[in-house]
Amino acid sequence: MLEEVERWLATRSWSVADRPLHQILAAKQRTGQSVSVVLPALNEEATVGDIVTVIRRDLVERAPLVDEIVVVDSGSTDRTFEVAAAAGARVVRRDEILPRLPAVPGKGEVLWRSLLVTRGDVICFVDADLREFSSDFVTGIVGPLLTERDVDLVKAMYDRPFTVPGGQASASAAAGQGGRVTELMARPLLNMHWPQLAGFVQPLGGEYAARRSLLEQLPFPVGYGVELGMLVDALHLVGLDALAQVDVGVRRHRHQDGQALGRMAAAIYRTAQLRLARGHLVRPWLTQFERGEKGFEPRTYRVDTEERPPMAEIAEYAARQVA
Repeated sequence: MLEEVERWLATRSWSVADRPLHQILAAKQRTGQSVSVVLPALNEEATVGDIVTVIRRDLVERAPLVDEIVVVDSGSTDRTFEVAAAAGARVVRRDEILPRLPAVPGKGEVLWRSLLVTRGDVICFVDADLREFSSDFVTGIVGPLLTERDVDLVKAMYDRPFTVPGGQASASAAAGQGGRVTELMARPLLNMHWPQLAGFVQPLGGEYAARRSLLEQLPFPVGYGVELGMLVDALHLVGLDALAQVDVGVRRHRHQDGQALGRMAAAIYRTAQLRLARGHLVRPWLTQFERGEKGFEPRTYRVDTEERPPMAEIAEYAARQVA
């Protein structure tokens, strides 16, 4: 590990217990910064309501840390919209944000568009499929942005126990086996090509917070590559010392099957390749195999090849800032 990374781990890796809530609230009042929490959601009726309820109860009603909770629904066919709204979130449909640009599928697309419907100086992203959610996820990653003037982006780190479809932890799985794409794709890529980022425990985690002033300058890969792309681009834009991570405990969520993980890995590799070469892709497709009536049948999927430009370049966003 680079000496620079060892120093970073000692000075920019914290625990949620390092900043008590009263200290964070005092910093918020002193600096006057506002905080938005964004949940990107697609068919998450089983979990999104509980997450919104906990954030609203702990960090809006009991302690005035969060100024708005926004769920961006990217086309749910279940009751995600109704459940989130009933729990107290402001729910916005993805396709109603910046309608002049047709939306494309992908998590990054939702996060990018959320900048147009939020007002916070600090934006906190939380995945909508978390179970047994604690508001420590929010206070942990928002805290350093309010208390440390030279920190611009904070990732959550946590244990990710692997769970089987019924929701029970696998008896044979170690506590850290939930991050399979991280260990097999993202971590090797970062260590080999961006070794300054080798200290991040959960580089692909969906829980992170950043200053709006940084996010609006970053391009957003539209799909699963958004977390890796954002981390790499932030490193180049603001430097390693402006990045941090906070241990928030344990993250429990729904796990993807192996083929979905393959598609995620391909999108992440593509995101890395584009940043390494800024050139054309040789073949932005991934073929996987499923057993059918006549044996193994190929299924080919297009790998995300589109990115949204920095939000600061969008006319509607610039006009809103002036207003």
